[in-house]
Parts: sequence; structure tokens; C-alpha cells
Amino acid sequence: MAACILVVDDDTLVNDFLVTTLRESAYEVDSAFSAEAALDKIAGREYDLVVSDVRMPRMDGLALLDRLRSLAPDTVVVIMTAFGEITDAVRAMKAGAFEYLVKPVGADATEAVVTRALEFRRLKVENRMLREAVTRRFAADQLIGQSDRMRRVFDLIDAVANSRATVLITGESGTGKELVARAIHYRGVRREGPFEAINCAALPENLFESELFGHEKGAFTGAVRQRRGLFEAADGGTLLLDEISEITPALQAKLLRVLQEREIQRLGSDKKTPVDVRVIATTNRHIPTEIAAGNFRTDLYYRLNVVAIDLPSLRDRRADIPALVECFIRRYNAENGRAVKRVSDSVMRLFDQYSWPGNVRELENFIERGVVTTSGDVLTPEDFPRELVTGGPRPQTRAIEPGMSIHDMEKALILATLEAEGNNQTRASDRLGISSRTLRNKLYEYGLKVPGGGAAAGESEVTVDESVKG
Repeated sequence: MAACILVVDDDTLVNDFLVTTLRESAYEVDSAFSAEAALDKIAGREYDLVVSDVRMPRMDGLALLDRLRSLAPDTVVVIMTAFGEITDAVRAMKAGAFEYLVKPVGADATEAVVTRALEFRRLKVENRMLREAVTRRFAADQLIGQSDRMRRVFDLIDAVANSRATVLITGESGTGKELVARAIHYRGVRREGPFEAINCAALPENLFESELFGHEKGAFTGAVRQRRGLFEAADGGTLLLDEISEITPALQAKLLRVLQEREIQRLGSDKKTPVDVRVIATTNRHIPTEIAAGNFRTDLYYRLNVVAIDLPSLRDRRADIPALVECFIRRYNAENGRAVKRVSDSVMRLFDQYSWPGNVRELENFIERGVVTTSGDVLTPEDFPRELVTGGPRPQTRAIEPGMSIHDMEKALILATLEAEGNNQTRASDRLGISSRTLRNKLYEYGLKVPGGGAAAGESEVTVDESVKG
């Protein structure tokens, strides 16, 4: 479809020249001889581009530009000005005009500016649509639930979205903590700003500070260039600190200082840089217990816990399972070109009885697997993993025998739990009620090799060698 352009100029010769030139380039062109007439036309249709003179009687081009910003925010404006009136063009650019043309205008210059302006408009609209799509995704179908506890969560999201208060989101793994963090960001006034996230359990301590605060060239071995940290990258937006309970006390002190002073200092620099960042933290730990154990600073906890959102486990909101199932079937039908209609009644009964150690994430994985592998249009028990029917994996405590020392019993329980959880460290630590860091330390103590040197993005696995079990 041809771009639609409105030419606005009270000079008949200039107006006719531009209309003819642009129509010859296959654009759809209207004209107006005053700003007031242009506003009447704009009220009746949408224009991709307005090319307007600055100096016009009664309402000038700058006033028209100001009205367009509210009436037609996607419309791009190019201003025309006489050679001796460039200051008008500068004012127009500061007020939001894309570019300016100097009179007398020529066909080639007009074509070049119009081409650039329409490309800018295309990208502008495309970016807006992408932002709206992201906002809809994190404001609608992803956050599902009619239970009382989920309604309270939704109310809190709406209450805090437009504030800059720090938020602490708690809940078991798989309950949707990052999803809630994104919903807070995309529903609030910071939605136009960046959303950055870091998994605090996934990085070694020696890299974590650089990731958060950045570094200067030469700050440490391997720092070959200056690098912005996540606080600077998230300036004007939101920074999610996932699994905040996994950071060391030394890093906790530095994070507290940033939250208090709202400025960061790159490694290797003596300069402090102010940052405007809304911090959201998540944890699957009970922080007061971590404080009592000496693992977490009380002052940082209170700084983070300005607004607390506790997400219920899926087994505590079973009434929401049917709606979640329907949502996930729609999503994975669309992604995989499938036409699954529903799950069978027997599957729904199994869902209602299952313990859901992985919560909503586990349910989503079950549905994705079922949609992809089924040969029918109704999912049956045969389309799901064995643990759904058996009630889920259980640690094999038969490895603990009479006469064992406390150390050996602890080792046997940890290894059995790892085995039951498919050697996934995050799920195993959740089931054992210990932190991921503590589990990693225990594995090193037992002489087990952890791939990648530690937990990787919450999904690291460890190979349990048979020689170590005994």
C-alpha cells in the first residue's frame, strides 16, 4: 500500500510542486493551504507523513507539529523553512520534527528526505507494536488464575507497577517469579525502558561484581575493554536480581550501597555514575532463616523487601490448573502447528492429584511435551511422563543404612535426591531445603565434578559417578 502524505503550505506554487513530485513517486498525496485545514484532514484519516511549511498565517508549522504529537503520534513530520530562517527548523527538530527542507525545495532533496522519514516511521510503528505485544504477553495470557491468592498477587502487581519501590518476590521454583517481575515492568511507567535480568546463582563470585557494576579496561586480567554493567544497562528501566539469596555477604554490602546511593562505580574506576533503576529481587528461600544462619544481611533484606509478593505453589492453587492447561495448549499448538483440543478427563484427575514439585513451569513442560508428541487431538496419560502417573520421583532413602555416620547419611540423602531429580541441582536443592551454593559445596566435598564450575542458569546438572555413591 502506498504511503499517504499530507502537504501543508499556504504558497500555492510550492504546494502544487510538492504534490506533483510526490505523486510521480507513487505516493498518495493530499494537500492543505493552512494548518487549520490540515487538522481537519488529519481528523478524518491517518497520514504516514506531513510535510509542512513553518511560516503560515494564524497557526504556524510549530503549532501544527505540537498538535500532531497528541492527535497522531505515529505520523512523522518534515518541516520546510526559508534559507534565512534556519533557527525555525532547529526549533522544530527540538520539538519533534524528523528533518527539515530548505526552500526553494528541489525534487531530489525532497525524495531523499521523504524516503528517510517514511523508513523512520515504519521502524517507529514496528517498535511500538513489538512493545505492545510484549506488554500484552506479560499482562494477559501469561498471568492466569482466579484463586484468591492469585487475585491478591494481581492486585499487588497493579499497585506497585507505577512506583519505583523495590520488590521482593518469593515462592518455590517454577511458580512464575520472573514472570511477575516482567509484568510489573511492562505494566508500569518504566515499560519503555530496558528490562535486564541476572541469575545470581549462575555466576562465579569473581565475575558477579563486573556483571552488575561494569569495569574499566585493565581492571583485571582479561578486561581488554571498558564494559557497562547491568545497572547501567538497565538505567531508566528495571533490573531483576534472580535468586538474590545466593550472593555472598561481601557482594550484599556493595549491592546495599548502590540501592541506598543510587549510583555505581565500575571496577577499576574512581568515578561514581548515577543510575535510575528499579530493582526487583526473587528468591525461593526463606530470607529470615538465611539471616538467622548468618547468610544474608538484615539491612539489605529490609531495603529489598519494601513490597513483598509471595507466589503460591501450584498445589495450593489447583483450581487454576484447567485455565493454565488451556493456555499452554493454545500456545504450543500455535508454535508447533498442532491442533490438540484438550486433555482427557483422566489426565485432569491426575493433574489434580499430582504434587507439582516444579509448579507451573512443570505443568507447562508437560503440556508442551504432550502437544508435540501426541498422535491424537486429545492428550491422554500415555502422552505424559511416567512420574505424573506414579505421583512423581522420590529420593531413594534405602541408601541410608543402620550404623551410618551423620556425614554418610547426609551424603547418601543428597546423592539420592539428585538421582531422583534427574541430577538437576536447582530442583534437588529445593527439595533438600538448602541453597544452590550449599549443594555445590557439598558436591565438591564429595569429589564430584560439576560441569561449568557451578550452577548454570538454574538448570545445571551433575553426573553422579557410581564409584562415589558407595
